[in-house]
Amino acid sequence: MSAATTRSRTPDRLCAEAVDLARAAAEEAAAPGVVGEHVGLVSEGDRVVTHFFECKEFGYRGWRWAATVARASRAKIVTLDEVVLLPGSDALLAPEWVPWSERLRPGDMGPGDLLPTDAEDLRLEPGYSGDDVPPPNSAVSREMEELADAEDADVTPGAPAEQPTSPSRGSIAALAEELGMRRARVLSRYGLHVAADRWEDGFGPKTPMAQAAPASCATCGFLVPMGGSLGQAFGVCANEFAPADGRVVSLSYGCGGHSEAAVMPKPPQPAPPVIDETKVDVFPLRPAADSGSVPPVGDEETAELGHS
Repeated sequence: MSAATTRSRTPDRLCAEAVDLARAAAEEAAAPGVVGEHVGLVSEGDRVVTHFFECKEFGYRGWRWAATVARASRAKIVTLDEVVLLPGSDALLAPEWVPWSERLRPGDMGPGDLLPTDAEDLRLEPGYSGDDVPPPNSAVSREMEELADAEDADVTPGAPAEQPTSPSRGSIAALAEELGMRRARVLSRYGLHVAADRWEDGFGPKTPMAQAAPASCATCGFLVPMGGSLGQAFGVCANEFAPADGRVVSLSYGCGGHSEAAVMPKPPQPAPPVIDETKVDVFPLRPAADSGSVPPVGDEETAELGHS
């Protein structure tokens, strides 16, 4: 170890004793009552020392005011270099900054928010290129273009010079717009797979709802089919009582709101009465005279008791 390195690690005596100068500088830079006790010092180099003071500011737990002082060679006067607020080993720090494109999550966008897409977004690929020049082997020849322009000029009122724009009938741009393909970019195969995986995670065959469903969405009358290649595996639920109403669901998904699964039970019907018509039981209108437990008594026996 060289002598210069040893000197740089040993604090300069005059700079180390300049605690009052460092405190005054820290109190001048900070708010009143924020600078606390002196908590240490460190040698930054030859005749350069940084003094640390406790920070009492709310929200800055573990931070320290650092005042650096220095002394010129062969000088006895210590001067101030800088004052900064630095975090300590146990300081409360803000989380590491993450770009918005990485911290954005589904559902974060609100009304008026704009989400620009990267020019090299892997989920998209070029759609209609905008090139109106047909390829050399195209059936749209130069004569056909002139004929289409002539037809437009015939049906459009006014002279061609008075038209705001030149006729575009028969061009590739007009044909693409008519077929609904005039989009700068469309979903790539990667974008289709990412969307399909995301939709299957929410409303796919492996969800608990689908596992307990009586049937799949492929046979449900509330399923609205989708167009394109995704329509082979997904649709939109239109059952207002289903948990996936208005959501894209997998054809293998299912729930208890299937149109053909639930049948309203019929009200219970009482059992029909059983009537035995092969035997007739005779029931007299009046009981027999000797059917009771008391023997019959004549009028002569009851006359002495005063019975009528």
